[in-house]
Amino acid sequence: MSEKSLVIVESPSKAKTIGKFLGSKYKVVASVGHIRDLPKSKLGIDLENNFEPQYISIKGKGDVIKAMRKEAKGAKRILLATDPDREGEAISWHIAYLLGVNEQDACRIVFNEITKEAIQAAVKSPRPIDKKLVDAQQARRVLDRLVGYKISPLLWRKVKRGLSAGRVQSAALKIICDREKIILAFIPKEFWTMTALFTAGKKQFSAKLAEYNGQKIVLNSKEESEVVLAAIDRGNFVVEKVDKKERIRKPSAPFTTSSLQQEASNKLGYFTKKTMLIAQQLYEGVEIKGQGIIGLVTYIRTDSVRISNEAHNAALNYITEKYSEKYLGNTVFSNKKKDVQDAHEAIRPSVISLHPDSIKDSLTKDQYNLYKLIWTRFLASRMAIAVYDSVSVDIINNGYTFKASGSKLKFDGYLTIYDNGGEEDEEKMLPGINSGDKLELVDLLNDQNFTQPPTRFTEAGLVKDLEDKNIGRPSTYAPIIGTLIERKYVIRDKKVLIPTNLGFVVTDMMEQYFPEIVDAGFTADLEDKLDDVEFKDTAWKEIVSDFYGILEKELIIAEDAIEKIVIEDELTEEICELCGKFMAVKHGRYGEFLACSGYPDCKNTKAKVSKIDVLCPKCGKDIVARKGKTGKVFFGCSGYPDCNQIYWNRPINKNCPECGALLVDKKTKTSEHACSNSECKYKE
Repeated sequence: MSEKSLVIVESPSKAKTIGKFLGSKYKVVASVGHIRDLPKSKLGIDLENNFEPQYISIKGKGDVIKAMRKEAKGAKRILLATDPDREGEAISWHIAYLLGVNEQDACRIVFNEITKEAIQAAVKSPRPIDKKLVDAQQARRVLDRLVGYKISPLLWRKVKRGLSAGRVQSAALKIICDREKIILAFIPKEFWTMTALFTAGKKQFSAKLAEYNGQKIVLNSKEESEVVLAAIDRGNFVVEKVDKKERIRKPSAPFTTSSLQQEASNKLGYFTKKTMLIAQQLYEGVEIKGQGIIGLVTYIRTDSVRISNEAHNAALNYITEKYSEKYLGNTVFSNKKKDVQDAHEAIRPSVISLHPDSIKDSLTKDQYNLYKLIWTRFLASRMAIAVYDSVSVDIINNGYTFKASGSKLKFDGYLTIYDNGGEEDEEKMLPGINSGDKLELVDLLNDQNFTQPPTRFTEAGLVKDLEDKNIGRPSTYAPIIGTLIERKYVIRDKKVLIPTNLGFVVTDMMEQYFPEIVDAGFTADLEDKLDDVEFKDTAWKEIVSDFYGILEKELIIAEDAIEKIVIEDELTEEICELCGKFMAVKHGRYGEFLACSGYPDCKNTKAKVSKIDVLCPKCGKDIVARKGKTGKVFFGCSGYPDCNQIYWNRPINKNCPECGALLVDKKTKTSEHACSNSECKYKE
C-alpha cells in the first residue's frame, strides 16, 4: 500500500491548486465533474419501486473512473473533496459508491476557500458523507427528470421537436411572458407635473408641486394644471418650513450567488453565465506572479451573508491600517431566508491583503473586474455607514405646496471604496434659505407626462425576481436563462429578455394543462419542501411521490386534450431570388438562417444577416453583421464571395483621418473608436 493519501476533487485546475498546498504525501486527482448520473436515453427512475433512481456511469468517463480506481487501490486513505454544497456532496457519494468507500467512514472533507490554511485544516477533520445533503440533491434531480422527460416529449409531439419543460425553467418563462403581457396591454395615462425654478442668493434650484391645502395633488389633464397656474401668485412664494437632519446610507451585505450575478450585470454588464464562469476561475485558483496559484475568492455558490470571525477581523485590521478607526463599521446583516446553506460564508476574497490592483497584471480584464467587485463589496460591508447632511424645504403659494430637497456628504464611510447607490444619491445641496424667506421665481414649468409600462426583465432583474419568489436556487439561474434562450423561448435584445411567440405558446399550454409547474407559489412551496429534506429530515421520496401523483393525472388529460399546434414561420421582407417567394427565418444548429417559404418546392437557403448602414470601402455594397459557426459576430461585405472585406469589430460611417480606412467600435479607457487598419494606430 502506498504511503500517499488520495484526494479527489471535481476540476483539474482545482486539483492542481490543492496539490501544491498538500505536498508529496498526497495525490490529488479530478473526477472532471459528475461521474455517475441518470441515463440520457430513458427516464431512469423506477416508478414502480418508490422512484428509485437508476444511476449509471456517465458515457465517456470510463478512463477517469479507471484511473481513480487504480489510484484508490493503493492509497493509504481516500478523501473526497468535492464542492461544499448539495451537488458536491452527491458527487462524493457517487464516487464513494464506485470506489467502494464506506460513506459512513470519515472520508469527506470540505473547505470554503482554496488556501493553504483551509486545505490543511480540512484534511485534519474529515467527516462521513452527509446523506441529508445527498438526498436533497437526489430529490431535485429526480423531480427535474420527471418534469423534463414526461412533459418535453409531449411538447415535441404537439408543438415541435427540440422543446423542453422544466420545474424551474417553465416557471421562469411564465414570469417573463406575464411581464410582456402587462407591457402589451398597458394603456398610458396622462399626468402633468409642475416645477418651480427659484433663485436664492446666486444659486438656482427647483421645487415640485406636491400638495394643495395639505393634501397630495395629482394633475391628470392640461385643464387641471392650467387651473393651478391661474391660481399661483408668481410674486408670492414663501418658505414655510426648512427641515435639516442627518441621513445615513448603510453598506450592502457581502455577495451571495444571486447578488453577485445581479451586481455584475448592473455594474459590469456581464451575463449570469459569464459571471459564474469567471467566479469559478477565481475560486479554483489563478497563477499570481511570484506567489504561485492562489484561490482568490471563497466558494461561489452560497445563499448566506455570514462571514467567519477570522475574515471579519482581518478586514477590520486592514481598514484600520489603510484608512483609520473611524472607518470601522458594525452593520449587522441577516439572511433573507432562515434555512440557507449557512455552512458556507458569503462570497469574499480569500486573502484581504491581496488588493485587486496589486495583482492586476496576473489577471485577465474580466477576472480583475469581478475580483475587484467582490473585494470592494466585502471590505465595504465591514466599513462605517456614510452620513449626509440633508435638507428638505416646503414652499407655499395660495395653498399650494412645492417641495425641494438636497443633501451633502458629511462622512464618506464605506463610499470611499464602493458605491451601492444610483443617480438619485448624487450630491445636490440647496442654497442657504430659512423659514419665512420670500423666494424669487425664475420660471414655472408645466409638463405633460404619461405613465410608463413596467420594463422588461434584464438577466439581473429576472434573477432578483426568481430569488424574491423563492423559485429555484441562484446556482441554477445561469443555466436556466441559457436554456430559455437556446430553446428560442426568449431572445436577448439589448440586455433585456423578450419572450418569442414560441415562448408564449409553450407557456399558455403549460399554464392550461400543468398549472402547478408554472405557478410561482407552488414552485416556491415545493422548493421549501426540498429544503426540508436537508434541514428537517423529510423523506425525499414522499415529496416526489406527492408531486408525481399530480403530474401523472395531468399528463393523461393533456395527451388527449392538446391539439397539434402549428407555429407559423417568421416571414421576412427578403425575396427568394430563385422563385420569388418570401424568405422565412429558420433555426438550425448554428443559429438562425433564412430558407424559402416555398419549401419543399424551393430549397433555397442563405445566411441571416443584418445591415449596419455602412458601405464596403472596396465595392460599395452593404456591410452586414454575420455569425460564425462558433456564434461569434463579425462584419463582412454582403458581396461575399466576390468581395471578402471583413471586420471583427463593428465598423462606423467614418474614415480614419490618417490612413482613410474605416474606423471601428473599440472601446478602451481612453478611446471609443480605432482604425480598422492593423498597421495604423489611430484612436479617438
